[in-house]
Amino acid sequence: MIRTIPKAKVEYGDFQTPIELAEHVCQKLIELGVNPDVIIEPTCGVGNFIDASSRLFRSTDKILGVEINSQYVEIIRIKQQLDGDKRIQIIEADFFQFDWQSQLDKSVGELLIIGNFPWVTNSQQGIIGGKNLPSKNNFQNHVGLDAITGRSNFDISEWMLIQSIEWLQKRGGYLAMLCKTSVARKILNHLHSRNLNLAYCASYSIDAKKYFNASVESCLLFCKFDCISTNYFCDVFDSLDSIEYQRIGYRHNILVRDVVAFDRVSELYHPKPELKWRSGVKHDCSSVMELRKIDNKLINGFGDIVDIEDTYLFPLLKGSDVAQNRIQDTDRYVLVTQKFVGESTDAIKHLAPKTWRYLELHAKYLDNRKSKIYLKNPKFSIFGVGTYTFTPWKIAICGLYKKLEFRLIGQLNDRSVIFDDTVYFIGFEDRASADLVLDLLTSTPARNFYSSLIFWDEKRPIKSSILNSLNLMARSDHYRSR
Repeated sequence: MIRTIPKAKVEYGDFQTPIELAEHVCQKLIELGVNPDVIIEPTCGVGNFIDASSRLFRSTDKILGVEINSQYVEIIRIKQQLDGDKRIQIIEADFFQFDWQSQLDKSVGELLIIGNFPWVTNSQQGIIGGKNLPSKNNFQNHVGLDAITGRSNFDISEWMLIQSIEWLQKRGGYLAMLCKTSVARKILNHLHSRNLNLAYCASYSIDAKKYFNASVESCLLFCKFDCISTNYFCDVFDSLDSIEYQRIGYRHNILVRDVVAFDRVSELYHPKPELKWRSGVKHDCSSVMELRKIDNKLINGFGDIVDIEDTYLFPLLKGSDVAQNRIQDTDRYVLVTQKFVGESTDAIKHLAPKTWRYLELHAKYLDNRKSKIYLKNPKFSIFGVGTYTFTPWKIAICGLYKKLEFRLIGQLNDRSVIFDDTVYFIGFEDRASADLVLDLLTSTPARNFYSSLIFWDEKRPIKSSILNSLNLMARSDHYRSR
């Protein structure tokens, strides 16, 4: 999207809400009993929500729109003059610099914040050199590796929604915002983690392809706030017209996709399972560390023929191989330079001198790996490695695919199979143990348990935290079909 759409359009989230969608949203709010005294649209664009609100909320006393684009402000003001609606006030201002508190202090009565914040992440802003950002801070409070490896990336709309919620915490009122479905869940998580007030929450799916030509799961996020309630759930509707819903909420401090389905199999939950899912190897330098065997010769990512020992070389299966059941053979190999994280790599010099010379020859690529996790670690370090990496039998699943397909994988060419870091696996020393666990994982109760937790619209729907919440040591009768 960034490559084909003008920079300014991406930077400011300039994807105007069609008037028919704005009207549909307002009609839904009326059905929900929303009758505000004051309506605020913090980034009003050309004013379609302003227009729809002024026509459908006739008893509202004040409608305030704020917009950074002076041309759009002029368009709305011309419309206002033609309509003669004196309730509407339009201010040309930057959301991130505007004195919202003074405006809120002037607003008397029940408040509705409505609109459509920019659907762009801070990393996308960085790519295009965008300035439409809040001041830099780790507002999600990620720590350690999460902050270092990218989980601190966030949608600009998420930050703006959190600010809007803060305004309503002090006075109550309503929030009705179009956003990505993933962002809506992050907002629920923020409310829960900060123990903020929430009276009711619902999301209504919208067709982003139809309205915005965007291939992303999106919704209307509706929240009602008061000064006492802490109802941390969200009723999820398939459309603005749907009456049936599925409730997401918290169980054991985990956000659950379907609380009703989870409660049916809740006895399978365990916070600290004995069998633990691990992720595959992370090296961030595939051109050097990953090799292919072609005509019995090893070729690296640069197309060079590589002559090294087998000592640190292991067969590699990618996430796509696991997902598509291409597990019987492979022409891919990976260098595994350590047996555990932090282990000295000096032994490679003596045990496999040709391998060491190869690594030294390509040291500039390995030394320039961007992730900070490699700093202050031995030369040529990797991550996601331990005794579990070298077990002869593994049950594996790819985290990127939208299906629960577990694979039983043994050694290839008498070597333990290694996975990339899109794969999660459990290691076993013998096949009998692996077969037993595989039977449990493929049982109906286990599948129902995982399905109740997984949000399939996410980029990586299957996560280690979800996989590790299933108690594979539970009594066998818990895994009987029900």
